[in-house]
Amino acid sequence: MKTTALSVNLNKVATVRNTRHLGIPSLTRAATLCLQAGAHGITVHPRPDERHIRGTDVTELATLMQAWPGREFNIEGNPFHNLMDVVGQLLAQKLPVHQVTFVPDGHGQFTSDHGWVFADDAARLKPLIDQARAWGVRVSLFMDAEPAPMAAAKALGADRIELYTEPYAAAWDTPDLASQLARFARAAQAALNTGLGVNAGHDLNRDNLTAFLTQVPGVSEVSIGHALIADALELGYAATIKDYLRCIEQAEPLHRVG
Repeated sequence: MKTTALSVNLNKVATVRNTRHLGIPSLTRAATLCLQAGAHGITVHPRPDERHIRGTDVTELATLMQAWPGREFNIEGNPFHNLMDVVGQLLAQKLPVHQVTFVPDGHGQFTSDHGWVFADDAARLKPLIDQARAWGVRVSLFMDAEPAPMAAAKALGADRIELYTEPYAAAWDTPDLASQLARFARAAQAALNTGLGVNAGHDLNRDNLTAFLTQVPGVSEVSIGHALIADALELGYAATIKDYLRCIEQAEPLHRVG
């Protein structure tokens, strides 16, 4: 049995860095501190407008990840924009990319806010999933918490899905929490039943993470950025990572994946 992996999204570190021309805070330093504290991976989302992550950041982080065997580098983004070019360039340099997460966000979109729609997106996604897998890279599809599309995602060749968890986070401390947890549990189980792995991310934090992992089965990885970086501003990277790992470990055995 292994625990759910914690992948740290560094977008917000880049957002702060980009407000000045001083190169601080450093993304590679942030990644190093998170990995030293026990994070299992690093996530970035290089959008075409480079509002946060830049092309040079992706290369520098991939180079850094070579010194961390066993830790994963996840690159997310819209495969119809710049994602495939970014990944292809890294692989051409023999730099590591362990997972790509295909996200259906638009140009200039504030943040990711919905999953892929099946069967509307299936025909367009298939060749890109095939390309990523031919490169030897795991493919995860960003999905809403609905059971029905999971079989179609598996049929396309995806390895995992990432559940878009904002509706769960928005229901925290409201009467809708139990129904949202049940909804996410059904979607995760449907994915697992098809042979898909399950990731999760968006607005997960130290308050809501343990409950999510306790109720939602088989989550292999959570990708957390905004809340984690906000916590790190107060607690520091090391203490923050250790507390998120504590939240994961406190979840009931239901969340374990074997």
